[in-house]
Amino acid sequence: QVQLVESGGGLVQAGGSLRLSCATSGRPFSSYTLAWFRQAPGAEREFVAAISQSGSTYYSDSVKGRFTISRDNAKNTLYLQMNLLKPEDTAVYYCAAGPITRVEVPFYGNWGQGTQVTVSS
Repeated sequence: QVQLVESGGGLVQAGGSLRLSCATSGRPFSSYTLAWFRQAPGAEREFVAAISQSGSTYYSDSVKGRFTISRDNAKNTLYLQMNLLKPEDTAVYYCAAGPITRVEVPFYGNWGQGTQVTVSS
């Protein structure tokens, strides 16, 4: 099992930036793929970005070019740098860990509690 704790959410104006962090503990950090998902009110949880064990990155079309996912294996921490934020980025952001790199929620068996990101217009 992997424990995941997100931080860094908050309120920001459109065009601004935030950096989310996800601290992990449990199984060796480098042994699993990591991802960020988000869920807006009334919507399904959706894929944002993922980074594989080897460091390959994947992004949804809606955030490509604005968000950057990274991992620090020495600190057991996952990051999501979010730039040029838009009101439609408003959601609860979750980090997740799983054995393979996929965009679908069921492939990730370990989740954090989420952190709220609100972008005002």
